[in-house]
Amino acid sequence: MNGGDEVVAAPVDPPQPLDWKFSQVFGERTAGEEVQEVDIISAIEFDKTGDHLATGDRGGRVVLFERTDTKDHGVPRRDLERMEYPISRHPEFRYKTEFQSHEPEFDYLKSLEIEEKINKIRWCQAANGALFLLSTNDKTIKFWKVQEKKVKKISDMNLDPSKAVGNASIASSSAPKPSIANGGSPDRSYNTSGNDFSFPPGGLPSLRLPVVTSQETNLVARCRRVYAHAHDYHINSVSNNSDGETFISADDLRINLWNLEISNQSFNIVDVKPANMEDLTEVITSAEFHPTHCNMLAYSSSKGSIRLIDLRQSALCDSHAKLFEEPEAPGSRSFFTEIIASMSDIKFAKDGRYILSRDYMTLKLWDINMDAGPVATFQVHEYLRPKLCDLYENDSIFDKFECCLSGDGLRVATGSYSNLFRVFGCAPGSTEATTLEASKNPMRRQVQTPSRPSRSLSSITRVVRRGAEISGVDANGNSFDFTSKLLHLAWHPTENSIACAAANSLYMYYA
Repeated sequence: MNGGDEVVAAPVDPPQPLDWKFSQVFGERTAGEEVQEVDIISAIEFDKTGDHLATGDRGGRVVLFERTDTKDHGVPRRDLERMEYPISRHPEFRYKTEFQSHEPEFDYLKSLEIEEKINKIRWCQAANGALFLLSTNDKTIKFWKVQEKKVKKISDMNLDPSKAVGNASIASSSAPKPSIANGGSPDRSYNTSGNDFSFPPGGLPSLRLPVVTSQETNLVARCRRVYAHAHDYHINSVSNNSDGETFISADDLRINLWNLEISNQSFNIVDVKPANMEDLTEVITSAEFHPTHCNMLAYSSSKGSIRLIDLRQSALCDSHAKLFEEPEAPGSRSFFTEIIASMSDIKFAKDGRYILSRDYMTLKLWDINMDAGPVATFQVHEYLRPKLCDLYENDSIFDKFECCLSGDGLRVATGSYSNLFRVFGCAPGSTEATTLEASKNPMRRQVQTPSRPSRSLSSITRVVRRGAEISGVDANGNSFDFTSKLLHLAWHPTENSIACAAANSLYMYYA
């Protein structure tokens, strides 16, 4: 090869769009059934293995689901793999248990009612067959242990009442009573004149032994620790560290670092509260630890920026290591610009290289090695732009939609209105943009194929992907419903499977 030759990598075809299918639903509503406010799901989270799923609701309850299709019903996996037909990998979950995590409280000093609503659930490292998780409402974080306990029931004693001989049969004497091996004293008559100890007829009827008849296995949830009184404002995020020992909790103005073992002390690592609250211009909206580097975390703000901080730099991390924000296009400013720029959620990709953020109108993918701007932008519901005034008046513009990434990092997903959610391909060259509905027929509202991704002028590496542009009325003539919003969803860590919450129902899909 000549020194001047340049090696050009062959272009890799982007993966094909996924074909999504309905898997199962929990808590499905019948037509016209009114949903109780307390039953609306407010948090959803898979554990690291993907074998457990937890949901939290506005009534302060946490419900756990367990995967069943990975248990191969007694057939060794090796034998299944030798069989002619492929193993069905259709993920199936079953209800496992539920417990009341938080109760409504009243803060008498501030005359403030504290809701029981679960804001976030995070799974911790499992140990000795027990599951551990953190759950939080606006003010208090709790650490739960869920474990199978064998419950032994004592049905009766081994004593036949008709033949009972009471303790009165023992001759009263001042002589010391003989003891048996376990420290008890056998109920038997004996005379003190010799060593002739005689039992009553029929053995030892008065030695009472309980009879254990059944062993039931119950799941018991125990609150191991309560982390309270550390936040003046509402907690919006809880995130576990990869070290397995610490976690962070974030409210509007502060981020605290906790040790899982210590509930009465935390360290304030970020404080954006100004000396004069009238100077307040932005608040923290979401915070998350890096998945593999225990010294790094990121938090997003209401101004549409993400700050990456390094705990090794200083104890108080008010100065960031990196700042990610998109430069504002000239002439595009309006009354709503700052409101819709506010990020409601951020998530690290599994390898920690990318951060996905969700603001009101878009999903943005950021490379942590490039702080010039997002590497890709996905339009979630561009058809709403002319309706921003109405959305502001009915407060929908402040809805906090979550986002998630697939385990392989090739796709991203987020929710919208009318119980719709969107899946985008983020591999180079991918034009995948699927609209799904949280119902038993997820592809019911399919619209035309998306336009090709257009290169933005500011940087050739940045891609603006337009999803299928949907008007205020979809292809079937259905108008969009702003009251049914799909805020919470989670992607299985190792498979193409999504769980999403539509009001009180949990829908699951696989591809």
